Amino acid sequence: MTKRILNVVTNVSHYDDPSHPTGLWLSELTHAWHVFEEAGFEQTLVSPAGGGVPLEPRALKFPNYDRTAKAWRADPERMALLKTTLAPEEVDSSEYDAIYFTGGHAVMYDFPGSEGLQRITREIWERGGIVSSVCHGYCGLLETKLSDGSYLIAGKRMTGFAWTEEVLARVDKLVPYNAEERAKERGALYEKARLPFVSYAVVDGNLVTGQNPGSAKETATKVAALLTA
Repeated sequence: MTKRILNVVTNVSHYDDPSHPTGLWLSELTHAWHVFEEAGFEQTLVSPAGGGVPLEPRALKFPNYDRTAKAWRADPERMALLKTTLAPEEVDSSEYDAIYFTGGHAVMYDFPGSEGLQRITREIWERGGIVSSVCHGYCGLLETKLSDGSYLIAGKRMTGFAWTEEVLARVDKLVPYNAEERAKERGALYEKARLPFVSYAVVDGNLVTGQNPGSAKETATKVAALLTA
């Protein structure tokens, strides 16, 4: 049977300070989408509120704006997908083999508090599906608890955008919290690459996480490998 991936994207367009725009880091979706598409998987987009998805302006500039991102923006049908994402209540988690949380600083605002996304993630995980994220996508896992009340990421090896990368990206004064620290507070065994901004992905059972935008392809490739094993 064809494997199905649920890709999670944001609805938020700016930081707390409205003069600083943000949104989906497009290549974190397009790199993974391409890997999953090549593997023959079916894919769906969901967002915390459903509907439209703003794009992070910085992700549309070199070197972040690469072949897959350009191809997506040039394709009206693909762009239309970002205007019509499903809301969590429209999603039957039993139809999906994996969930993949994309990033961009915007997700720090709307991913953690989405009870709908938490439900979907918990249900996929507890029936043996794959839970994955890249970059700030792990913010979508920070508040997710399992049926026994424990945090899904507790005791799990994982990664995500590092605080040192926030500082180097000069957004440490803009972000609403330190995601790396919060993951550790919830019991995650957080790790990162020795150098910032290089591709780095961690697999711990059915949990697959990537550190930064450059890790999307590697993360998706590891997810695909688990699904086709």
